[in-house]
Amino acid sequence: MTPERFRRLKAALLRRQPDLTVLMERVNKSHNFSAILRNCDATGVLEAHVVPPRGRLPTHFGTSAGSAGWVPVRRHDSTAEAFRYLRERGFSVVAAHLDPGAIDYREVDFTRPTAVLMGAELFGISEEALGLADQTVTIPMEGLVQSLNVSVATALLLYEARRQREAAGMYLESRIPPELFAARLFEWCYPREARRFRESGDPYPQLDEEGRWLDDAGSVEESVQ
Repeated sequence: MTPERFRRLKAALLRRQPDLTVLMERVNKSHNFSAILRNCDATGVLEAHVVPPRGRLPTHFGTSAGSAGWVPVRRHDSTAEAFRYLRERGFSVVAAHLDPGAIDYREVDFTRPTAVLMGAELFGISEEALGLADQTVTIPMEGLVQSLNVSVATALLLYEARRQREAAGMYLESRIPPELFAARLFEWCYPREARRFRESGDPYPQLDEEGRWLDDAGSVEESVQ
């Protein structure tokens, strides 16, 4: 870990948004799953959520052009469980779906804690999820096709969220709780070592301003490169 790379990773984490996320309900095509994670990384989403198709994640999960390493994916066994988890953390859920009550996606206040709900490519968002969502939104289209690719639609909604949040100054300083920030930074910098610490149940070491490990006395551990 070089000081330059450490500063780059820390700067990116400082702009992550803990209250902006995506919930993928049974998205089953691996290339769309991967593209959505890249969209999340590009717009500063801290963590994504998924209800897997038939209880499993798409084939390429974990190899999403490196995105899964920067945007952890929290798995939920059911739509109801996913909504319950998000509700308990104060999220409103915005579903991309054309219905009589849908509004232009640019009318949504994305500066509030928001989860963008996207459905499967063929069947869309389930009736269960639509019944639980707080708002449905549409993306204006001038052509003859009825919908965009799910990853493209996700990108448009997330970039509108980014535009609003940047205007509100929400990317200027870290909004992540300090303990979570320190843990996530260590995982970004030392993923293999972090896995060993989690398996052993030991806490992560603290890092100095150049990304070096500190011992319990606050001194640099010379054995760590």
